[in-house]
Amino acid sequence: MSDVRSTPTGGRLAGIDAARGLAVLGMFAAHLVPDGETENLADGRSSVLFATLAGMSLGLLSGGSAPTPRDARPEVRRRIAIRALVLVLLGLVLWTLGSGIAIILDYYGVFFLVLLPVLFAPRLVLTAVVLAALGVGTAVLASAPESPLAWNGDSVLLWLPSEWFVTGYYPGLLWLAYLAVGLALARTGLGRAPVQLGMLIGGAVASSVGYGTAAAVGLDASAHSNTALEALGAGGLALAVVGGLSLAVRARIVSLLLTPLRAIGAMPLTIYTAQILALALTRSAAGGPLEDDAEWTLLAVLVIASLALAPLWRRFLGRGPLEALLARLTAPSRRISA
Repeated sequence: MSDVRSTPTGGRLAGIDAARGLAVLGMFAAHLVPDGETENLADGRSSVLFATLAGMSLGLLSGGSAPTPRDARPEVRRRIAIRALVLVLLGLVLWTLGSGIAIILDYYGVFFLVLLPVLFAPRLVLTAVVLAALGVGTAVLASAPESPLAWNGDSVLLWLPSEWFVTGYYPGLLWLAYLAVGLALARTGLGRAPVQLGMLIGGAVASSVGYGTAAAVGLDASAHSNTALEALGAGGLALAVVGGLSLAVRARIVSLLLTPLRAIGAMPLTIYTAQILALALTRSAAGGPLEDDAEWTLLAVLVIASLALAPLWRRFLGRGPLEALLARLTAPSRRISA
């Protein structure tokens, strides 16, 4: 979730912005579509898409397919570390507002910090991180307790690390794989048509294998089940979405039609935070969880307002307010191309 200048010339990758915008709207749906007997398409998958895009953002912030020169890398790491700490702090604050939502920002901030040592690692190393998460990570999560209380007691110091990596909604033992995949693809070149086509086809195949195998043999690949098959299914779908949108926006008419979605994706931190604030205020006014009709109404308001206002903000004011704040806090001490 970041305002990423995606090319050395300071431009943006329209497909990445469109995918990020879709992920934001997907989070709206995951949070507000009334719970039924079956999960909706956005459940879990929008947050996996976010995580994959977060990894791509890390790669773009550090030079993309032309990684930052060695002498400038400490400065890049410093800027990303500051960004990560801001996300952790903001996420923890949002948790206190009573929105009823599993906030994802603090997880992302922690994952950014964890990935700093392999930020410029070869793709082979990043592949090893992905495989370890799919194998060892999912095995540990399968037998992990549902709450940190089971092994930490009331230890305040261990509570958050346990939530971030094992017992939380987005456990790092697996979710780091999504970011590592995104980071590796950023090093390959997200603006290249062959890479985009590879994401579309490879992601579709992986998703079909994950969800198809789960359905065929009766294994769990539901949202937030954190199984290897769910990771293949949801992670593959995320790659297919990014690849498909990246190819689609090569056509100028498609790019223009997706302008509202791209605008949302260019200021995701602001819009995500605004959504949480709206949910918290609405729940507070209602005195608790919302009725189904109220959830549908709020969902419609948030989606329409985001699609209408984000392009206007981008057109006349530029960066979103939180993106501008992050940019100011992480301003380089000397110019670095990213």
